[in-house]
Amino acid sequence: MERQIVVTFVSNYINHHQLPFCVAMNDMENVEFHFVQTSPMEQKRLEMGWGVDTKDYPFVTLFYEEEEKARGLILDSDVTILGWSDGVIADIEKTRLSSGKLTFRLSERIYREGQWKFISPKGLMRKYQEHIKYRKKPVYLLCAGAYVASDFELINSYPGKKYKWGYFPQRQAESSFTKSEKIGPLDTINICWAGRLIDLKHPEFAIEAARRLRDKNYSFHMDIIGDGDKREELISLIDRYGLGDIVTLRGAMKPAEVSAYMEKADIFLFTSNYLEGWGAVVNEAMQSGCAVVASFEAGAVPFLIMDEINGLTYNNGSFERFFDKVLYLFENRDKIREFGNRAKDTICSRWNAENGAREFVRFAREYLDGKEPQPSPEGPMSIAPILTPPGFFRTLQEKNRLE
Repeated sequence: MERQIVVTFVSNYINHHQLPFCVAMNDMENVEFHFVQTSPMEQKRLEMGWGVDTKDYPFVTLFYEEEEKARGLILDSDVTILGWSDGVIADIEKTRLSSGKLTFRLSERIYREGQWKFISPKGLMRKYQEHIKYRKKPVYLLCAGAYVASDFELINSYPGKKYKWGYFPQRQAESSFTKSEKIGPLDTINICWAGRLIDLKHPEFAIEAARRLRDKNYSFHMDIIGDGDKREELISLIDRYGLGDIVTLRGAMKPAEVSAYMEKADIFLFTSNYLEGWGAVVNEAMQSGCAVVASFEAGAVPFLIMDEINGLTYNNGSFERFFDKVLYLFENRDKIREFGNRAKDTICSRWNAENGAREFVRFAREYLDGKEPQPSPEGPMSIAPILTPPGFFRTLQEKNRLE
């Protein structure tokens, strides 16, 4: 019988993107799981529906209320995952990373706005203290995004120890809404876009695509879910193009409400640029059986979508390439269900919280048992490839700033 191992996941706060993995870990046999939350969630994120009532989950320890207990969990657990803590526990992290105990760093990109920024001497010194100095320790990198490995390869950290990771959507209950297996030439196609209405997510791509589809006399309805700085601009575009009867701005919604729209959608549009660290709506739309048209620059996409197999991708943030992919689905309607069904299988068979927890624990046990831990063949805990992110000239085409 396997011995019990203690696993502690540390991050600034638990949210609905992390919660499914935490619950799955807590349900694993012979695993004592803890989540240490280092800070209260900001009011803005609570208003966006990201909040989790920690009292509902006994495995959560609040660092700012039980510091001594939290410190002990971080330092003494068999396995510790260090996520985002905004420097609150920097000294404790250093002690854990230096200890020789099995530790994982969970990270999105560190050079999202451009890899040339790595040349900053001050930045390199900080990266040395946080990452490079532990390169010979049993510290592994969980890459929450397809271009994360490239950033860390640039600073020569975690050599041979970078693995695919990400966020896992909550498993959806069986929907009472059943999508038809075929979409005929006269059927109305339902399109969904969801996210904050900000520059890096390019919601205007969806409006422009709607205009062109309307001009080609296709029957469709588009729902745009979210709120943000570009809302008034989008309202103006919809009015100017006369799209009010076929494009609806739904405003901000709670995650469960967004899922209901995804369930009814045939096509989901994901138009974020390279500044998108992951993009959990992609997981959620795929799980809902949508045919996803997505920017290959965004963090989740190269891990989740294989072009023309379980969805469609476009490069370089090009609207023309994006629209060509959307048009392809209207001209080849049988592909909508084909891609959607394969997308759902991708999430249900590999990129889900239960499989992520299972593969993580397997990997950790192999190390703790004195073996060379083996990567998964695909999905979470498989080897993260070194993919080249968009370069300097591409960033000149965008408002190159995080929002």
